[in-house]
Amino acid sequence: MKSLKVELGERSYEIFIGSGLLDRSADLLCETLSTKKCVIITNPTVEKLYGGKLKELLSNSGLMSTLLTVPEGEQYKTLDSAGKLYQELTECFAERGTPILALGGGVIGDLAGFVASTYMRGVPLVHVPTTLLAQVDSSIGGKVAIDHGKLKNKIGTFYQPKLVIADTATLKTLPQKEFANGMAEVIKMAVIGDAAFFAFIKQNLDKINSRDEETVEEMVFRAAAIKASIVMQDERDNGLRNILNFGHTIGHAVESISKFKIAHGQAVAIGMIVEAKIAASMGIFEKYELDALETLLADTGLPAEIPDINTDKILQAVKHDKKNIAGKIRFALPHNIGDFYITDQVDTSTIRNAIEG
Repeated sequence: MKSLKVELGERSYEIFIGSGLLDRSADLLCETLSTKKCVIITNPTVEKLYGGKLKELLSNSGLMSTLLTVPEGEQYKTLDSAGKLYQELTECFAERGTPILALGGGVIGDLAGFVASTYMRGVPLVHVPTTLLAQVDSSIGGKVAIDHGKLKNKIGTFYQPKLVIADTATLKTLPQKEFANGMAEVIKMAVIGDAAFFAFIKQNLDKINSRDEETVEEMVFRAAAIKASIVMQDERDNGLRNILNFGHTIGHAVESISKFKIAHGQAVAIGMIVEAKIAASMGIFEKYELDALETLLADTGLPAEIPDINTDKILQAVKHDKKNIAGKIRFALPHNIGDFYITDQVDTSTIRNAIEG
Protein backbone atom coordinates (compact mmCIF):
# COMPACT_ATOMS: atom_id res chain seq x y z
CA MET A 1 0.00 0.00 0.00
CA LYS A 2 1.14 3.53 -0.81
CA SER A 3 -0.25 6.77 0.53
CA LEU A 4 -0.25 10.47 -0.32
CA LYS A 5 -1.40 13.43 1.71
CA VAL A 6 -3.07 16.32 -0.07
CA GLU A 7 -2.03 19.26 2.12
CA LEU A 8 -4.77 21.88 2.07
CA GLY A 9 -4.87 23.07 5.65
CA GLU A 10 -8.14 22.12 7.32
CA ARG A 11 -9.26 20.45 4.06
CA SER A 12 -6.25 18.08 3.94
CA TYR A 13 -6.86 14.39 3.30
CA GLU A 14 -5.12 11.08 2.67
CA ILE A 15 -5.11 9.08 -0.54
CA PHE A 16 -4.47 5.37 -0.06
CA ILE A 17 -3.44 3.33 -3.09
CA GLY A 18 -2.91 -0.42 -3.27
CA SER A 19 -4.27 -3.83 -4.18
CA GLY A 20 -6.89 -5.22 -1.79
CA LEU A 21 -7.63 -1.90 -0.06
CA LEU A 22 -11.37 -2.45 -0.29
CA ASP A 23 -10.95 -5.02 2.48
CA ARG A 24 -9.52 -2.27 4.68
CA SER A 25 -12.04 0.40 3.69
CA ALA A 26 -14.14 0.15 6.85
CA ASP A 27 -11.07 0.52 9.09
CA LEU A 28 -9.77 3.46 7.06
CA LEU A 29 -13.18 5.13 7.18
CA CYS A 30 -13.49 4.69 10.94
CA GLU A 31 -9.97 6.04 11.47
CA THR A 32 -10.87 9.17 9.49
CA LEU A 33 -14.48 9.90 10.45
CA SER A 34 -16.57 9.45 13.56
CA THR A 35 -19.81 7.97 12.26
CA LYS A 36 -22.18 5.06 12.77
CA LYS A 37 -23.85 5.19 9.37
CA CYS A 38 -23.06 6.15 5.80
CA VAL A 39 -24.56 6.17 2.32
CA ILE A 40 -22.96 4.46 -0.69
CA ILE A 41 -23.74 5.90 -4.13
CA THR A 42 -22.84 3.71 -7.10
CA ASN A 43 -24.18 2.31 -10.39
CA PRO A 44 -25.72 -1.13 -11.03
CA THR A 45 -22.55 -2.65 -12.53
CA VAL A 46 -20.30 -1.60 -9.65
CA GLU A 47 -23.00 -2.56 -7.16
CA LYS A 48 -22.89 -6.15 -8.40
CA LEU A 49 -19.10 -6.25 -8.29
CA TYR A 50 -18.35 -4.42 -5.07
CA GLY A 51 -21.48 -2.91 -3.49
CA GLY A 52 -22.50 -5.95 -1.48
CA LYS A 53 -18.94 -6.57 -0.36
CA LEU A 54 -18.51 -2.99 0.84
CA LYS A 55 -21.82 -3.07 2.73
CA GLU A 56 -20.77 -6.30 4.46
CA LEU A 57 -17.37 -4.88 5.40
CA LEU A 58 -18.98 -1.79 6.85
CA SER A 59 -21.55 -3.86 8.74
CA ASN A 60 -18.83 -6.06 10.23
CA SER A 61 -17.24 -2.88 11.61
CA GLY A 62 -20.49 -1.71 13.17
CA LEU A 63 -21.41 0.77 10.44
CA MET A 64 -24.93 0.86 9.05
CA SER A 65 -24.99 1.68 5.33
CA THR A 66 -27.60 2.48 2.71
CA LEU A 67 -26.79 1.78 -0.92
CA LEU A 68 -28.24 4.05 -3.63
CA THR A 69 -27.79 3.42 -7.35
CA VAL A 70 -27.79 5.71 -10.36
CA PRO A 71 -28.12 4.37 -13.93
CA GLU A 72 -24.81 4.03 -15.71
CA GLY A 73 -23.53 6.66 -18.13
CA GLU A 74 -22.60 10.31 -18.51
CA GLN A 75 -26.17 11.08 -19.60
CA TYR A 76 -27.30 10.52 -15.99
CA LYS A 77 -24.88 13.07 -14.49
CA THR A 78 -27.67 15.64 -14.31
CA LEU A 79 -29.73 17.83 -12.01
CA ASP A 80 -32.54 15.27 -12.29
CA SER A 81 -30.28 12.53 -10.93
CA ALA A 82 -29.06 14.83 -8.17
CA GLY A 83 -32.65 15.65 -7.26
CA LYS A 84 -33.58 11.97 -6.94
CA LEU A 85 -30.55 11.38 -4.72
CA TYR A 86 -31.50 14.32 -2.47
CA GLN A 87 -34.92 12.72 -1.98
CA GLU A 88 -33.44 9.29 -1.27
CA LEU A 89 -30.98 10.78 1.22
CA THR A 90 -33.88 12.47 2.98
CA GLU A 91 -35.87 9.22 3.08
CA CYS A 92 -32.98 7.32 4.67
CA PHE A 93 -32.49 10.08 7.27
CA ALA A 94 -29.01 11.09 6.14
CA GLU A 95 -27.73 13.83 8.44
CA ARG A 96 -25.09 16.53 8.12
CA GLY A 97 -22.49 14.15 9.58
CA THR A 98 -23.47 11.18 7.39
CA PRO A 99 -20.66 10.50 4.90
CA ILE A 100 -21.40 9.74 1.26
CA LEU A 101 -19.15 7.07 -0.26
CA ALA A 102 -18.75 7.50 -4.03
CA LEU A 103 -18.14 3.94 -5.21
CA GLY A 104 -17.35 3.81 -8.92
CA GLY A 105 -15.78 5.80 -11.74
CA GLY A 106 -15.66 9.43 -12.73
CA VAL A 107 -19.38 9.87 -13.36
CA ILE A 108 -20.30 8.53 -9.93
CA GLY A 109 -17.53 10.54 -8.28
CA ASP A 110 -18.66 13.76 -9.95
CA LEU A 111 -22.37 13.24 -9.25
CA ALA A 112 -22.04 11.86 -5.71
CA GLY A 113 -19.50 14.57 -4.92
CA PHE A 114 -21.82 17.30 -6.18
CA VAL A 115 -24.65 15.88 -4.10
CA ALA A 116 -22.41 15.64 -1.02
CA SER A 117 -21.30 19.25 -1.46
CA THR A 118 -24.86 20.58 -1.64
CA TYR A 119 -27.02 18.28 0.50
CA MET A 120 -27.57 20.06 3.84
CA ARG A 121 -24.89 22.52 2.68
CA GLY A 122 -22.29 19.78 2.69
CA VAL A 123 -21.83 16.29 4.14
CA PRO A 124 -18.54 14.31 4.35
CA LEU A 125 -17.42 12.80 1.05
CA VAL A 126 -15.26 9.68 0.66
CA HIS A 127 -14.11 8.55 -2.78
CA VAL A 128 -13.76 4.81 -3.40
CA PRO A 129 -12.75 4.92 -7.10
CA THR A 130 -12.97 1.67 -9.05
CA THR A 131 -11.75 2.86 -12.47
CA LEU A 132 -8.28 3.92 -13.54
CA LEU A 133 -9.54 7.33 -14.65
CA ALA A 134 -11.08 7.99 -11.25
CA GLN A 135 -8.09 6.70 -9.28
CA VAL A 136 -5.55 8.94 -11.00
CA ASP A 137 -7.67 12.00 -11.70
CA SER A 138 -11.32 12.66 -10.87
CA SER A 139 -11.24 11.47 -7.24
CA ILE A 140 -8.39 13.87 -6.43
CA GLY A 141 -8.66 17.61 -6.14
CA GLY A 142 -12.21 18.40 -5.14
CA LYS A 143 -13.82 19.26 -8.47
CA VAL A 144 -17.37 17.89 -8.50
CA ALA A 145 -19.98 18.71 -11.10
CA ILE A 146 -22.94 17.74 -13.24
CA ASP A 147 -23.61 18.29 -16.93
CA HIS A 148 -26.21 20.74 -18.17
CA GLY A 149 -27.50 21.76 -21.57
CA LYS A 150 -25.29 19.20 -23.34
CA LEU A 151 -22.23 20.87 -21.81
CA LYS A 152 -19.95 18.82 -19.59
CA ASN A 153 -19.44 19.81 -15.94
CA LYS A 154 -21.27 23.10 -16.41
CA ILE A 155 -22.64 23.21 -12.84
CA GLY A 156 -20.30 22.33 -10.01
CA THR A 157 -18.39 23.16 -6.86
CA PHE A 158 -14.97 22.73 -5.29
CA TYR A 159 -15.46 20.18 -2.50
CA GLN A 160 -12.57 18.16 -1.12
CA PRO A 161 -13.15 14.61 0.08
CA LYS A 162 -12.25 13.46 3.57
CA LEU A 163 -10.52 10.36 2.24
CA VAL A 164 -9.70 8.53 -1.01
CA ILE A 165 -9.42 4.73 -1.04
CA ALA A 166 -8.07 3.50 -4.39
CA ASP A 167 -8.03 -0.30 -4.54
CA THR A 168 -6.00 -1.10 -7.64
CA ALA A 169 -7.32 -4.69 -7.62
CA THR A 170 -10.64 -3.31 -8.88
CA LEU A 171 -8.91 -2.38 -12.14
CA LYS A 172 -8.68 -6.07 -13.04
CA THR A 173 -12.44 -6.17 -13.64
CA LEU A 174 -12.39 -3.16 -15.98
CA PRO A 175 -13.12 -3.83 -19.66
CA GLN A 176 -10.07 -3.01 -21.79
CA LYS A 177 -11.81 0.02 -23.30
CA GLU A 178 -12.38 1.50 -19.83
CA PHE A 179 -8.81 0.78 -18.78
CA ALA A 180 -7.59 2.54 -21.93
CA ASN A 181 -9.83 5.52 -21.10
CA GLY A 182 -8.01 5.84 -17.79
CA MET A 183 -4.66 5.58 -19.53
CA ALA A 184 -5.48 8.84 -21.33
CA GLU A 185 -5.41 10.65 -17.97
CA VAL A 186 -2.28 8.75 -16.88
CA ILE A 187 -0.47 9.80 -20.07
CA LYS A 188 -1.73 13.35 -19.63
CA MET A 189 -0.22 13.49 -16.13
CA ALA A 190 3.12 12.31 -17.48
CA VAL A 191 3.13 14.77 -20.38
CA ILE A 192 2.32 17.78 -18.21
CA GLY A 193 4.46 16.93 -15.23
CA ASP A 194 7.16 14.28 -15.51
CA ALA A 195 9.21 13.18 -18.53
CA ALA A 196 10.66 10.31 -16.48
CA PHE A 197 7.13 9.04 -15.80
CA PHE A 198 6.37 9.23 -19.53
CA ALA A 199 9.44 7.02 -20.11
CA PHE A 200 8.28 4.63 -17.36
CA ILE A 201 4.92 4.16 -19.09
CA LYS A 202 6.61 3.47 -22.45
CA GLN A 203 9.06 1.01 -20.93
CA ASN A 204 6.43 -0.87 -18.91
CA LEU A 205 3.48 -0.74 -21.29
CA ASP A 206 3.26 -4.53 -21.72
CA LYS A 207 3.04 -5.00 -17.94
CA ILE A 208 0.55 -2.15 -17.68
CA ASN A 209 -1.69 -3.54 -20.41
CA SER A 210 -1.62 -6.98 -18.76
CA ARG A 211 -2.57 -5.30 -15.42
CA ASP A 212 0.58 -6.43 -13.59
CA GLU A 213 -0.28 -5.65 -9.97
CA GLU A 214 2.99 -4.06 -8.84
CA THR A 215 3.46 -2.01 -12.02
CA VAL A 216 -0.11 -0.71 -12.04
CA GLU A 217 0.10 0.27 -8.36
CA GLU A 218 3.29 2.24 -9.04
CA MET A 219 1.73 3.88 -12.10
CA VAL A 220 -1.41 4.94 -10.22
CA PHE A 221 0.69 6.29 -7.36
CA ARG A 222 2.94 8.36 -9.63
CA ALA A 223 0.03 9.78 -11.62
CA ALA A 224 -1.93 10.59 -8.46
CA ALA A 225 1.15 12.25 -6.95
CA ILE A 226 1.41 14.62 -9.93
CA LYS A 227 -2.27 15.55 -9.64
CA ALA A 228 -2.02 16.02 -5.86
CA SER A 229 1.07 18.23 -6.17
CA ILE A 230 -0.67 20.54 -8.64
CA VAL A 231 -3.84 20.71 -6.53
CA MET A 232 -1.82 21.64 -3.44
CA GLN A 233 -0.29 24.57 -5.32
CA ASP A 234 -3.54 25.79 -6.89
CA GLU A 235 -6.62 24.33 -5.23
CA ARG A 236 -9.15 26.68 -6.84
CA ASP A 237 -7.86 26.42 -10.41
CA ASN A 238 -6.68 30.03 -10.66
CA GLY A 239 -3.40 29.39 -12.46
CA LEU A 240 -1.10 26.35 -12.42
CA ARG A 241 -3.96 23.85 -12.14
CA ASN A 242 -5.06 24.88 -15.63
CA ILE A 243 -2.30 22.63 -17.02
CA LEU A 244 -4.42 19.64 -15.97
CA ASN A 245 -6.73 20.65 -18.82
CA PHE A 246 -4.28 19.50 -21.48
CA GLY A 247 -6.43 17.64 -24.00
CA HIS A 248 -9.64 18.73 -22.30
CA THR A 249 -10.42 21.98 -24.11
CA ILE A 250 -10.87 20.07 -27.35
CA GLY A 251 -11.75 16.82 -25.56
CA HIS A 252 -14.79 18.19 -23.74
CA ALA A 253 -16.02 19.71 -27.00
CA VAL A 254 -15.65 16.33 -28.74
CA GLU A 255 -17.60 14.65 -25.92
CA SER A 256 -20.37 17.23 -26.08
CA ILE A 257 -20.94 17.20 -29.83
CA SER A 258 -20.89 13.37 -29.85
CA LYS A 259 -23.63 13.48 -27.19
CA PHE A 260 -21.16 11.57 -24.99
CA LYS A 261 -20.99 8.60 -27.37
CA ILE A 262 -17.24 9.20 -27.44
CA ALA A 263 -15.94 8.27 -23.98
CA HIS A 264 -14.03 10.77 -21.88
CA GLY A 265 -10.64 9.07 -22.22
CA GLN A 266 -10.99 8.71 -25.97
CA ALA A 267 -12.02 12.36 -26.25
CA VAL A 268 -9.07 13.48 -24.12
CA ALA A 269 -6.71 11.44 -26.32
CA ILE A 270 -8.12 13.19 -29.40
CA GLY A 271 -7.84 16.50 -27.56
CA MET A 272 -4.20 15.87 -26.65
CA ILE A 273 -3.33 15.18 -30.27
CA VAL A 274 -5.09 18.33 -31.50
CA GLU A 275 -3.60 20.53 -28.79
CA ALA A 276 -0.10 19.07 -29.26
CA LYS A 277 -0.46 19.78 -32.99
CA ILE A 278 -1.42 23.37 -32.13
CA ALA A 279 1.77 23.66 -30.07
CA ALA A 280 3.85 22.09 -32.84
CA SER A 281 2.39 24.46 -35.44
CA MET A 282 3.34 27.37 -33.18
CA GLY A 283 6.91 26.11 -33.04
CA ILE A 284 6.91 25.37 -29.31
CA PHE A 285 6.63 21.56 -29.36
CA GLU A 286 9.04 19.31 -31.23
CA LYS A 287 7.76 16.97 -33.92
CA TYR A 288 9.53 13.96 -32.38
CA GLU A 289 7.70 14.53 -29.09
CA LEU A 290 4.37 14.81 -30.91
CA ASP A 291 5.19 11.51 -32.64
CA ALA A 292 6.08 9.91 -29.28
CA LEU A 293 2.76 11.00 -27.81
CA GLU A 294 0.76 9.71 -30.78
CA THR A 295 2.60 6.36 -30.67
CA LEU A 296 2.04 5.87 -26.94
CA LEU A 297 -1.67 6.67 -27.25
CA ALA A 298 -2.00 4.17 -30.10
CA ASP A 299 -0.10 1.47 -28.20
CA THR A 300 -2.44 1.97 -25.26
CA GLY A 301 -5.52 1.41 -27.42
CA LEU A 302 -6.55 5.06 -27.61
CA PRO A 303 -7.29 7.11 -30.75
CA ALA A 304 -4.05 8.19 -32.38
CA GLU A 305 -5.77 10.01 -35.23
CA ILE A 306 -8.42 12.69 -35.29
CA PRO A 307 -11.77 11.17 -36.36
CA ASP A 308 -14.04 12.66 -38.98
CA ILE A 309 -15.82 15.21 -36.80
CA ASN A 310 -17.45 18.54 -37.60
CA THR A 311 -14.84 21.24 -37.07
CA ASP A 312 -17.35 24.09 -36.85
CA LYS A 313 -19.30 22.30 -34.12
CA ILE A 314 -16.10 21.72 -32.13
CA LEU A 315 -15.11 25.38 -32.46
CA GLN A 316 -18.57 26.43 -31.31
CA ALA A 317 -18.48 24.09 -28.30
CA VAL A 318 -14.98 25.26 -27.34
CA LYS A 319 -16.35 28.81 -27.01
CA HIS A 320 -18.40 27.57 -24.03
CA ASP A 321 -15.39 26.12 -22.21
CA LYS A 322 -15.33 27.02 -18.49
CA LYS A 323 -11.70 28.17 -18.65
CA ASN A 324 -12.36 30.92 -21.18
CA ILE A 325 -11.85 34.49 -19.98
CA ALA A 326 -13.27 37.56 -21.77
CA GLY A 327 -14.31 35.32 -24.65
CA LYS A 328 -10.76 34.07 -25.29
CA ILE A 329 -10.15 30.33 -25.56
CA ARG A 330 -7.50 29.14 -23.09
CA PHE A 331 -5.23 26.20 -23.82
CA ALA A 332 -2.65 24.28 -21.82
CA LEU A 333 0.11 23.70 -24.37
CA PRO A 334 3.39 21.79 -24.08
CA HIS A 335 6.84 23.33 -24.55
CA ASN A 336 8.04 19.75 -24.27
CA ILE A 337 7.07 16.62 -22.36
CA GLY A 338 7.06 17.66 -18.71
CA ASP A 339 6.91 21.44 -19.33
CA PHE A 340 3.67 23.35 -19.99
CA TYR A 341 2.25 26.83 -20.16
CA ILE A 342 -1.20 28.45 -20.40
CA THR A 343 -2.14 30.73 -23.29
CA ASP A 344 -5.17 32.43 -24.78
CA GLN A 345 -3.23 33.49 -27.88
CA VAL A 346 -4.33 30.73 -30.25
CA ASP A 347 -6.31 31.97 -33.23
CA THR A 348 -9.25 30.10 -34.69
CA SER A 349 -7.46 29.22 -37.93
CA THR A 350 -4.67 27.48 -35.97
CA ILE A 351 -7.23 25.42 -34.06
CA ARG A 352 -9.06 24.55 -37.29
CA ASN A 353 -5.85 23.47 -39.04
CA ALA A 354 -4.87 21.26 -36.10
CA ILE A 355 -8.30 19.54 -36.12
CA GLU A 356 -8.35 19.07 -39.88
CA GLY A 357 -4.65 18.54 -40.52
